[in-house]
Amino acid sequence: MRVLLIILGLIVATAGGVILYRAWFVDARTAVVISDSGIREIPSYARIVGGLAMLIVGAAAAFLAARRRRV
Repeated sequence: MRVLLIILGLIVATAGGVILYRAWFVDARTAVVISDSGIREIPSYARIVGGLAMLIVGAAAAFLAARRRRV
């Protein structure tokens, strides 16, 4: 069961990292802000926050499953 939880946690963390990276750097910008100083494109912050949450939860699950427990 521990091994399955470690593997599942790593898969979730990896998927979250990929979503985070693609939303921040690769994917097209989702909104345009027009102000007096110029025009700016901003990324999808919902995808960035979701990817970061998946990364943290998956890494924490894998870490906690991999730790040795005192009996």
